[in-house]
Amino acid sequence: MATRAATAPRRAQPREQTFMWEGRDRAGKTVRGEVRAKSQAVLQSSLRRQGIVVTKVKKRSYARGRRIQEKDIAMFTRQLATMMKAGVPLLQSFDIVARGSSNAAVSKLFTDIRGDVETGTSLAQAFRKYPLYFDSLFCNLVNAGEQAGILDDLLDRLASYKEKMLAIKGKIKSALFYPTAVLAVAFIVVAVIMLFVVPAFKEVFSNFGADLPAPTLMVIAASDFFVEHWYLIFGGIGGSLYFLLQAWKRSTKVQMFMDRLLLKLPVFGAVVEKATIARWLRTLSTMFAAGVPLVEALDSVGGAAGNHVYLVATKRVQQEVSTGTSLTVAMQNSQVFPNMVLQMASIGEESGSLDSMLSKAADIFEREVDEAVESLSSLLEPMIMVVLGVVIGGLVVAMYLPIFKLGQVV
Repeated sequence: MATRAATAPRRAQPREQTFMWEGRDRAGKTVRGEVRAKSQAVLQSSLRRQGIVVTKVKKRSYARGRRIQEKDIAMFTRQLATMMKAGVPLLQSFDIVARGSSNAAVSKLFTDIRGDVETGTSLAQAFRKYPLYFDSLFCNLVNAGEQAGILDDLLDRLASYKEKMLAIKGKIKSALFYPTAVLAVAFIVVAVIMLFVVPAFKEVFSNFGADLPAPTLMVIAASDFFVEHWYLIFGGIGGSLYFLLQAWKRSTKVQMFMDRLLLKLPVFGAVVEKATIARWLRTLSTMFAAGVPLVEALDSVGGAAGNHVYLVATKRVQQEVSTGTSLTVAMQNSQVFPNMVLQMASIGEESGSLDSMLSKAADIFEREVDEAVESLSSLLEPMIMVVLGVVIGGLVVAMYLPIFKLGQVV
């Protein structure tokens, strides 16, 4: 019997929910409130012990809301840091942020975290329950701030860090969005021409009474193939993109290959590399300035860089630093950092201001990313227009060449 009791599966504890209640206190005054409890019975029992007669209880329901994005977390961090610096208590700050958000999913997330903190859980531990939104870097810095009593300063650093990372990612996305969108539109235009326009011309040319030019024959042959196998073409392209993205997410080998490929691209590679190094330096500078030991800080730095090549390099740097090698030498051995970064890290180690030098190096690379994105946009626009002109213009000219021979046939 004892063995059975020991091996019996443990029942899952009921999850706390938010209830809105109304009642009367000992003086007969109507009071209202909102509290988290495991059930309605637990709530009524707790309020009864406080001398409150409950008249109404309603479980608070949240709309589904939009998906929580990194921008929402950055805004929350900035608001929380600002209110704590102004002296607003932590729980009240969570209430203000949760009720002020227009996204129901964000409000529910912060209400749940507030409930955990209210029951005595540390803020860092409450954040760790939601790894999808708060990574190890975020939780480690909050934990360091709680232990050192400088949570407001650490939240301010985190907010600045999140804002800078969002700015870099936004610039990279904007640089990639324009050519991707134009190429997608070009593919749709070419598909429409091949499926509908060229077959119409083919019927006109069927009774032409003369040999068609070679470019026209090539376009007609391509159109026939497109019309006959259009489902294979569209399905193959869509399926290839889907499986590539899934493999990129799930396979370490594919991630490594694609990240190396991104760094070696002729035009985009330099921008991706600078943005990756900027994120790496900014992350390490933020954690080191917060008092996190260097070896522990490197745990979060590789993943924050957003590139598997730098993740592997960071693990090597961490191993060498943990055995007593200086950070500069370990970074040099990884062979993925430019000389300027190595020199600034060396100066920072020698002068005891490593966080400051890494931050300055991050500033330099962030400015270089800005300049590279601007020059990239101005360079890509005429290149894309030339490519589109050659492809679509070539198709149009190929179909009109027989018309130019119409006079000879007549």
